[in-house]
Amino acid sequence: MSVGVYGIYALTNAWFVARGVGTEAMAAVNLAAPVLLVLGAVATTVGVGGASLVSRRLGAGDPAGAARAAGNALALFWLTAAALGIVGLVAIEPLLTLLGATGDARADTRAYVVVLLCGTLVATGFSSLVRAEGRMRYATMIWVVAVLVQITLDPILIFGFGLGVRGAALGTVGGQTVSAGMALWFFFGRNRRAYDIGWRDLIPHGPTLRALVGIGTPSFLAGFGATLLGVLVNNLLAGAAGTLALAAYAVSARIQTFVMMPQLGISQGVQPIVGYNVGRRLHDRVRRARVLALRASLGYGALAALSLILFSGPLVAVFVDDPAIAGPTEHALRVIAVGVAVAGIPPLVSAYFQALGRTAPSYLISVGTLVLIKAPLVVAFSHAGVTAIWTGLAAGEAVSALVALLVLRRVRAGDPVTTIRRPVVDG
Repeated sequence: MSVGVYGIYALTNAWFVARGVGTEAMAAVNLAAPVLLVLGAVATTVGVGGASLVSRRLGAGDPAGAARAAGNALALFWLTAAALGIVGLVAIEPLLTLLGATGDARADTRAYVVVLLCGTLVATGFSSLVRAEGRMRYATMIWVVAVLVQITLDPILIFGFGLGVRGAALGTVGGQTVSAGMALWFFFGRNRRAYDIGWRDLIPHGPTLRALVGIGTPSFLAGFGATLLGVLVNNLLAGAAGTLALAAYAVSARIQTFVMMPQLGISQGVQPIVGYNVGRRLHDRVRRARVLALRASLGYGALAALSLILFSGPLVAVFVDDPAIAGPTEHALRVIAVGVAVAGIPPLVSAYFQALGRTAPSYLISVGTLVLIKAPLVVAFSHAGVTAIWTGLAAGEAVSALVALLVLRRVRAGDPVTTIRRPVVDG
């Protein structure tokens, strides 16, 4: 539910920008999207790594180890986010050039990115750590309340105050601030929890940090790789067809993000279940969770892809009135939809291995598919035009899913390396 709510925000944010500022502003927001993706990658790294350690420690009856893992995850994110914000603001012009922001879109992109960089410290509500404790309802509320705040602020700031894309960015950061505040209260102000985080738990602990980063790094590389892929696609489209193609990609990418939210939700939901049962050494339950998650992801993906193909016209019409943009956007969405059918498989399999504490296959899926499959296919196809770029994106998803399933088939949950190594949390 939580990721579905975020998907709704992604669509409403796109609608407010498209209707309140214009389709060219949508292109600028999409050029700035890699900044959000990088921050999300950092948050996911500490969230996934910390959640894996927390759930396995709780499953093994070690609340002190869980507290240390969670505390180190919080501290690591805050330090990294602060560094990213400062470096990004200092190097804002080179960053805009790297993002592919040129001409009229550069000013709007700058306005959006500067606000995001000023809000890096509140860029996550640590819902993964909350889920790892089994508090699913509160983890969902962290997303729901934040998104409601964002949806409320967007029209006020964009239409009411006329702040344009800067207003959209302020709405995003405003919702994130509420989310971060809810997380702080949960970890430091709430009583009767499975573990309590003390100030000592925030002090970096070598073995814990190494385990956290080792488990979470595949998620970071996947997120960072997706960022680079987005930058690559934006630059290829800008060179091939300019603002028109960028606007088409901006709209279709937002719709795709919304549709894929349940697939990501399945990946996030299976992690604490697998991690806890690994800690309890209940490997039959681990295998059962894996099978059910795969079936759910594939079944939903097929239905979502078919829906996008059949209803691409009405969906695009919600955001775009200009026939010159609507036509190419519908075409892009129909082609990209083919890859949506199996796009949930690689992140699901990678998350499964992270929950087991097995980083090698997770690295292979999260990094290998991006570097060796998705990016090369997009570049190779791009020489044949814009339609070929859409085809390359869809083909990359399909081949990556096949590779992920082949890797999963070769690794079994009951291997000895999936058990917990106690030195991870011992002093």
